[in-house]
Amino acid sequence: MRVIPSIEELLQRPALERAAAAHGRALVTAAARRATALLRDGLRGDAGTLPDTTGAALAWLEARTIEEVAARLAPSLVPAINATGVILHTNLGRAPLAKDALAAVARAGAGYSNLEYDLARGARGHRHVHAERLLTDLTGAEAALVVNNNAAAALVSLAALAAGREVVVSRGELVEIGGGFRVPDVLAQSGAILREVGTTNRTRAGDYAAAISDRTAVLLRVHPSNFRIEGFTERPALAELVALARRFNLVVVEDLGSGWLAMDGLEALRDEPSVKESLAAGADLVLFSGDKLLGGPQAGIALGKRELVDRIRRHPLMRAVRADKMTYAALEATLALWAQPSRRDQIPLWRMLTLPPDAIEARGRAIAGALDGTPGLRWRIIDGFSTTGGGSAPESRVPTRLLAVRASGMSASDLETRLRTGQPPVIARIEHDEIVLDLRTVADDLDGALGAALARAVVT
Repeated sequence: MRVIPSIEELLQRPALERAAAAHGRALVTAAARRATALLRDGLRGDAGTLPDTTGAALAWLEARTIEEVAARLAPSLVPAINATGVILHTNLGRAPLAKDALAAVARAGAGYSNLEYDLARGARGHRHVHAERLLTDLTGAEAALVVNNNAAAALVSLAALAAGREVVVSRGELVEIGGGFRVPDVLAQSGAILREVGTTNRTRAGDYAAAISDRTAVLLRVHPSNFRIEGFTERPALAELVALARRFNLVVVEDLGSGWLAMDGLEALRDEPSVKESLAAGADLVLFSGDKLLGGPQAGIALGKRELVDRIRRHPLMRAVRADKMTYAALEATLALWAQPSRRDQIPLWRMLTLPPDAIEARGRAIAGALDGTPGLRWRIIDGFSTTGGGSAPESRVPTRLLAVRASGMSASDLETRLRTGQPPVIARIEHDEIVLDLRTVADDLDGALGAALARAVVT
């Protein structure tokens, strides 16, 4: 232990003095203490590979301290290459944003804006006006509002419309979404009283009717976004619930989750319920996410009858769940692309869903062909399926081509680990002891980076 210098002596090293000047003495001192603790712990154990003189210890600690400083300052959120074929991969950030949306975020974040300022009146305004016009134009709703995610949209909507009163919902729709969040828990936090009807697999309109009392405020319908119950099942159509609600002067809220706008040209989503269809069937309020099938930023959207939307806007919880200026900027830019049919292919979600398998195969062959001659690398193109993911269209299977890769002397698991822990990280799938890469979810301009990452993983 005598070889370990004092912290003060260590900090007098020229490299650490420069680091302190650049990053602050407190940060470098803390890093030096962590480095010293690592050396002390190592010397208590197997000291065979550790410095055994004060001079060597100083050099070792200097290098380690600089590494510690860099690690502390490095962002934990880093770009990754999604080669899984899961388009809305929740763990990888769901929908990539369009270039227009990214530019809008940069503009909004770089300076001031009229977030809550009415330029026409020269007085304080409301952030709720942003994106509303585009949302109502695209869906036919009377009014719309934006919050920070769809769970928040459900929470504040039910708090405003049903606090202290009953919300009737089918047992088969009491789903749990990613991260362990459950619909009943969100309902409970809103102050509404949950009234379950039917069974897991069969619920009829009569079950809802039997549960209605003078305490009932809302009939809630939840789209089971990430699972399907098959076989002996029954679920009333939305129009049946609307007719029932009209008889008893109740509100119908449909939580669609994914938020599909039902635009032409996407065969993969032909069975996905859309916002416009829900409104046309009579739903009073429709809730959905901004970063799923809308292809925009994380946001929750509630739209429908103006009187209901206004009630939600006035609720105190809106302050806690409101969206920020960058969310509004990205959302408006994304909605503007949806509003222009000729520009929808600029939305990454749309582009990925419409990408033909032949184009994906050509890219895979180009990437692998550039790696021909790499020692130990074997590849082939095989048929496969991409999926929508993100709790959207759980039965969607989009035909694709997969680049299947093996490395001599290396298991698929080892190769996957090397890809995943590389720079940049490449997230792939393993099938039949092969790494399979689906370029549907890899942007064209990342093909070179993916090829280089693959070469490094195979040869190192």
